[in-house]
Amino acid sequence: MERKIKVGAVSYLNTKPLLYGLQHGPIKDEIELILDYPARLVDMLKTGAIDIGLVPVGALPELGEYHIVSDYCIGTEGEVASVAVFSQVPMEEIETVILDYQSRTSVKLCKLLFDKHWKRAVRFIDATNDDYIDEIKSTTAGLIIGDRALSYRGKSNYIYDLGLGWKEMTGLPFVFAVWVSSKNLDTKFIKSFSDSTALGLLNLDEIKQDNSFSSYDLDVYYSKNISYMLSEEKRKGLEQFLKNIFVNL
Repeated sequence: MERKIKVGAVSYLNTKPLLYGLQHGPIKDEIELILDYPARLVDMLKTGAIDIGLVPVGALPELGEYHIVSDYCIGTEGEVASVAVFSQVPMEEIETVILDYQSRTSVKLCKLLFDKHWKRAVRFIDATNDDYIDEIKSTTAGLIIGDRALSYRGKSNYIYDLGLGWKEMTGLPFVFAVWVSSKNLDTKFIKSFSDSTALGLLNLDEIKQDNSFSSYDLDVYYSKNISYMLSEEKRKGLEQFLKNIFVNL
């Protein structure tokens, strides 16, 4: 029996359209889908535990050799909604920021924006579990990503969106994660894989129906906040971000 290609991804609301074709399309019998949080996927790709991963872009330099294998990504043209610094006080009063442990890219982007865009010197603390969200009070803010960020929006006095901050600073869209392999794969398979990651964009109504979410309007999220095509402008944004993290962090 031919070995299945192991594909790693996260199971946030923003990835549901990308996963749809992998779970329901013709490629589903050729792959084994493994779900974990973003930072873990990088380690799995490094060790060969997966062949393809939806990888946070801030971790790409760690991989050495890598190949982008899909024309679709997790990106935004501006406000992303699900990656933000949440605070009970305005930016100029924030003293400490607790950093979400689930995404290295968001952490690097957060530090970059505080340094170069918001121009605030704050203390950063790495969270180790979800309990850190309870510590967001007084002058302590928190970086939250994913579905938890969408749920927390109604509880925070101030929201500093990282996608919007990047757009304001650079004028470019931001890419949070791309599908990559750490080795060359069959070109026919890559074409099928890329086509499959687009199938969900044609079935958004079904995806929204299957993933009811009361904390945030999924129509807005999928049509306004998340932008999936890995366009030339997004590639420029990705290149600019990688240059920035090398120079500044």
